[in-house]
Amino acid sequence: MRFPWLADRTMDGRTGRGPNRGTDRRGARAETNAQGNDELSMIPGWAIGLAIAAFAGMQYLFHGVLPHHKHEMLPMRLLMGWVWGTLAASYVLLVGYVSRDVKRRNMPARLWMFVVAMMPGGIGAVLYFLLRQPMLTRCPHCSTEIASSYNFCPQCQFQMAPVCGQCFRGVEITDVYCKQCGHDLEQDQVPARLKAFRD
Repeated sequence: MRFPWLADRTMDGRTGRGPNRGTDRRGARAETNAQGNDELSMIPGWAIGLAIAAFAGMQYLFHGVLPHHKHEMLPMRLLMGWVWGTLAASYVLLVGYVSRDVKRRNMPARLWMFVVAMMPGGIGAVLYFLLRQPMLTRCPHCSTEIASSYNFCPQCQFQMAPVCGQCFRGVEITDVYCKQCGHDLEQDQVPARLKAFRD
């Protein structure tokens, strides 16, 4: 038995089986991957080179400096070299990321570089990610600096991101229904600049 109303909803992508729904999901995944690539591209070249040197230095330490008269300890030396080398390289890459991230958040770069690099055990990095300021962006309408997480400009009420017309919580551009209250987002009058991404 066929249900016409179910077929109509499937054709316009309002259920999870429609072709538009699959396209929206692929677009959302592509947007997430692009954001991840943008974050990785922030790591400066000097940090990548220094991370390679740190990894190579750890290999030399475990295989060239430390005594290794017992051949049966070779697997343990290989494991320790890789583990400590990876940790050292990752920490250098983290410091490089922080060196650029502080600038786009208008935070004192030298202070946080010192905290992250000098505090042992990654405590400085934990403090940085707990205390870092939100990224600021400019409202296209009134040029006020606001947090990038804002859905509306607090000065001119310009809509910066899509929101549900019923509960006014943030939603994704590719969403069909609000994940908080289940409201049909197609009923909302979304600004043309935001609706274009969905269409």
